[in-house]
Amino acid sequence: MPIASAIRRLFGLSSRGRVPSDPSGLEGSCGDPQHRARPKAVGKLHKAASVGDTVKVEQRLMLRKSGVNDRDKKHRQWGFRGGTALHFACVYGHPEVVTLLVEKKCDIDAHDRENSTALIKAVQYHQEECATILLEQGANPNVSDASGNTALHYAVYYENSSIVAKLLSHHADTEAKNKDDLTPNLLAVRENKQQVAELLIKKKENTHALDEPGRYSCSFIKIRL
Repeated sequence: MPIASAIRRLFGLSSRGRVPSDPSGLEGSCGDPQHRARPKAVGKLHKAASVGDTVKVEQRLMLRKSGVNDRDKKHRQWGFRGGTALHFACVYGHPEVVTLLVEKKCDIDAHDRENSTALIKAVQYHQEECATILLEQGANPNVSDASGNTALHYAVYYENSSIVAKLLSHHADTEAKNKDDLTPNLLAVRENKQQVAELLIKKKENTHALDEPGRYSCSFIKIRL
């Protein structure tokens, strides 16, 4: 089976062949963040966020020239329509801007028109520091994009063990299914991602151990009548 076809099948792709939440798709570059073109911002707030200009971001918000959750509506690049400043800060890897936007009470789980959150973008572009900030501030790791893929699916696909571990420590769902009924576990096995597969197996074993009846002693309260 051709590589492109395998990728389509594994990630629940149509025959037209792109993960809707991925700006460049998984074809050609195979989704490698180092070779993927980053979306260009149009709005002034979004441009400032994409270049890491915290001063300008804060000024625009303080002067109310922009709203913290404003979307870059004019942008029409495939897979990155309607992103917020938080999305751009995560794509370009500016943790200081991410921190500022979170402090300004942005919608941390805001999604673009392909249902990608900023956390998903941070994982797709290997921006681990940004992803960590989002998780520590309560971002939901189990939101799925238009393909049904969660942040954990992408972390597994890119075999980023460190981000996988962080997602698991923040209760990422290892049984979440994408549109092709693939869980992160199945994706790891099919793609032969051995390191992350071991992390997922260990997580599953620990979860099952906690769920075993009689694993822990129970205390009973005696009620005297």
